[in-house]
Amino acid sequence: MNNEAAKRGGLVFFVDFDGTITRQDVCAVMVEAFATAGWREINASWERKEITTEQCANMTFNLFRTDPSDLKRLLETMEIDQYFKGFLSLCREKGHMVYVLSDGYDFCIDTVFAKYQIDVPYYANKMVYDGSFKIECPHINQQCGVCGTCKTELMEKLKGRGNTVVYIGDGYSDTCPVTKADIVFAKKDLYCFCREKGIKARHYSSFRDIIAYLESRP
Repeated sequence: MNNEAAKRGGLVFFVDFDGTITRQDVCAVMVEAFATAGWREINASWERKEITTEQCANMTFNLFRTDPSDLKRLLETMEIDQYFKGFLSLCREKGHMVYVLSDGYDFCIDTVFAKYQIDVPYYANKMVYDGSFKIECPHINQQCGVCGTCKTELMEKLKGRGNTVVYIGDGYSDTCPVTKADIVFAKKDLYCFCREKGIKARHYSSFRDIIAYLESRP
């Protein structure tokens, strides 16, 4: 995969991480494991868009009782969709670009990708530890600020000229970018959102379905 391939026109895939590449929502798993009482109310406020990702993360991190070594041990137990690496191989073969866009954390992605020897460009929030955990948002949209990582802005920046934008996701942080994608693969809450909003979306269960779509294309 390279940028020249994207410039020629073709498919460019933008893929969510938590619950899409991974079989479980990694952020939810680590919060359930390490946060004290109160995190569910914080998360519910975030889902209702009453607080931003940055506010939600820092409020939740204040409830954490762990350190990076314990967190890494948990992250190393996370499993990915068994067809994701096959999907990446097929995209490389066909010259399609793939980017991972996450409103989660670089530490989580780095740990999981290292476990599975995955090398794909990604954009995410930065997890910082200086005795306690904090979030930094290098890809925030300053005019909006709801998400820590503005997936829509990154899609516009990275899609290249004349390409078809394909978005793959499952949750709340994916609701904005699917309104701008040409093709949407959705499951779980994201698929329900697309149906409610009249957004055309293909339901998928695993990356096997997306591989089948790619293999069916001329």
